[in-house]
Amino acid sequence: MTGQTEMLIGQISGRVVIRENFDENGSFLNKQTFKASETIKKNGYYEIEVVTELFDKDKKLTDKYTTTYRCKPDEASVVVMAFPFSNPKSKKTEINTTSKKFKELYNLDNLKNIELEMSFDSGLLNFFGSKSIIKIYDRKLEAGKNTIKSKINIKAYAWGIRIKQFNYTVIEKLNEKGLLTFQKFSEADNSYFTINYK
Repeated sequence: MTGQTEMLIGQISGRVVIRENFDENGSFLNKQTFKASETIKKNGYYEIEVVTELFDKDKKLTDKYTTTYRCKPDEASVVVMAFPFSNPKSKKTEINTTSKKFKELYNLDNLKNIELEMSFDSGLLNFFGSKSIIKIYDRKLEAGKNTIKSKINIKAYAWGIRIKQFNYTVIEKLNEKGLLTFQKFSEADNSYFTINYK
């Protein structure tokens, strides 16, 4: 399963993902680690089990839980790992993604603007709301052959009302197989978070 030709959930299958958060001065705030199982196909869905560990600014473990994400074939999300889209402690989280181009997110030969709508069924209304509209635009290949610079706008809705909005400048690095190795999401105030894929 590769990120470019198959579902994007393949970007995290069997990998460890580490997100570290920093304030506007570059000071470390906290981190999360996500250990993902291999993707399995079950009842017409793809499922992946993710063990999440949360660490404070002293890098002490503060919480640990397991979530099963599932999505339909050809619908997947890497960004659920980066953002608290759904109540993570719910046992199962179903992700429904609507976008004709989302599968082409890491097609380096054709970096198009992408807009997608994601809805999350975790049984609870949560931090991010029940639906998010994500726009990924101004996508450019940087000097390095496998480095993409882009902008992301996220609008989160609950009951049809926009409750949050985020804007990021993003740098992403991929390996020769088209799998993510690094992402950096920066906000206007210079606070940022990084994600390393191992």
